[in-house]
Amino acid sequence: MIPDDIIEQVREAADLVGIIGEHVELKRTGADYRGPCPFHGGTHRNFAVIPKKGMFYCFVCHEAGDVFTFFMKKLGMDYPTAVREVARRVGVTIPERPGPTGPDPREPLYQAVATAADWYARQLRESPEAEIARKYLGSRHVTMEQAQLQGLGYAPRGPEFLTAMKGLGLREEVLLEAGLLVKREDAKNLIPRFRARLLFPIHDLRSRVVAFSGRVLGDGEPKYLNSPESPVFHKGKLLYNLHVAKHAMRKAERAILVEGQFDVLRVTLAGIEEVVAPLGTGLTEDQAALLQRHTPHVILLYDSDDPGLRATFRAGDELLRHKLRVSVATLPEGEDPDTIVERKGIAALEQALKDAVDVLERKIQILERKGFFGSLPGRRRALDRLLPTIRAAADPITRELYISRVAEAAGIRKDVLERETTGNGERGMVTKPTHSPVPIPGMPANAEKSLLLLMMSGEPWRSRVKDAVDSEEFEFGPYRLIFESLADDAPDRLDETAARAYEALQAEGLTDEQADIVFERSVNRLEARRLDREIDRINRSIPFASDDEKAKLATEKLRLAAERNAKRPTYGIIQSARRKGAPGS
Repeated sequence: MIPDDIIEQVREAADLVGIIGEHVELKRTGADYRGPCPFHGGTHRNFAVIPKKGMFYCFVCHEAGDVFTFFMKKLGMDYPTAVREVARRVGVTIPERPGPTGPDPREPLYQAVATAADWYARQLRESPEAEIARKYLGSRHVTMEQAQLQGLGYAPRGPEFLTAMKGLGLREEVLLEAGLLVKREDAKNLIPRFRARLLFPIHDLRSRVVAFSGRVLGDGEPKYLNSPESPVFHKGKLLYNLHVAKHAMRKAERAILVEGQFDVLRVTLAGIEEVVAPLGTGLTEDQAALLQRHTPHVILLYDSDDPGLRATFRAGDELLRHKLRVSVATLPEGEDPDTIVERKGIAALEQALKDAVDVLERKIQILERKGFFGSLPGRRRALDRLLPTIRAAADPITRELYISRVAEAAGIRKDVLERETTGNGERGMVTKPTHSPVPIPGMPANAEKSLLLLMMSGEPWRSRVKDAVDSEEFEFGPYRLIFESLADDAPDRLDETAARAYEALQAEGLTDEQADIVFERSVNRLEARRLDREIDRINRSIPFASDDEKAKLATEKLRLAAERNAKRPTYGIIQSARRKGAPGS
């Protein structure tokens, strides 16, 4: 067994042009090298060696891979032998370590996905049905040559895929385990998982294709469909394009994190290589750790609309927990990384990256623009939004700088803010929601659940709930994820626990109670809960305030209490009964 970090060291040290140049007469063409293909015996220069990506590709026979793949395909070596041969050439010693012997039991899955990737890519090039995909790529200014270099493919609408895979000797049970087939609802027949979709191959760190993300062409849901989890694919542990971007990230000492595959494609084709994207979910802890291994600095390049900003700050907090430096690049309203390159060119994108500001500073800019710092309650609400980012900063110097900056912006004493940032366990503090492993039937039956059931009933309730409450008001982790996925129409963002909760809610459905009454009562309860937290924080702030500030805080507390009681009229009666030991709530 060869350690992964040693394999990476060998790959990076290898002179791809020099090694392939021993077998192919290469000539420089721009940043790449071209020559006749050594695999199909071509005489024209259709074979490209691309040092920036560490890969080769033939535009005729479509053989592709890295330096190890070249030895495997050209000289018939297996993977470990190819790694050892390249290591010998570059002078890297491979340490021996004990481990299981024999073939990897996952090898049939890797082979199945690789075979599918080649077949899908051929469909995109040759199938008459794929004309819709070719036209779509053309409308997005992606040439077929560029699509081939990225390994894009097309999944036909019919059963051709299954027929082709059987003809190549692949068994149905292997295709099912690899996530390439799904069972029909009758549980008798198997059908292709991807149908009538443009496919983006997903690679692991060894550049092996392990899954796909399929974009629907025309009508249909979901817009993007990922392969399911499998023994070779765990979407929360991989980043799209990292197998290529990691080399550029180390050289540039930065990573650019975008939301989707097309954003990656557009930015990469514009010449910026260090760009990656999560796989249809919010950034996970494992993905943040992957970035930490390859770069000290991440620039978040998400959409600037409300869902994009929410995703930006969630990702920023996760990256700060891994001691990364995090910046936010702001795009003009209505633009995303794909459209800004298409409409305004690479110079506009480069300028946006150059103007990127620290993630906390970006939060402060937005709050200032919305006038949060102009009033006492506004400042309190601003702090509620800034405190999670301060707490997320694992680097002590970054946290100290954040505390100083927020104290200055909010007009609060630094020592008070420091106490607040370390008070994670105190009653009423807003903490990072956890994707709780709470067993499903242990879901709380509360206002959050009622609002989700309304949203799941369709329009107009989905829009009404989305406009009335913010995801930060959802304290139960799975409920928050479900709310965000419904609000953004992105069901593939759910993790396993949230997906189970979603299914349970679907099975339960709405009660017979009038929807308007449920909506008003639930929104009021969430608002009353928020006011409770504000009152609780004022109570903790009063002992540290000056006399003038105490008077203002007391007045503000009375106003909030009156507002809370209006939202929850039975509040005083219930609290009185509880103090007297009476049952009920």
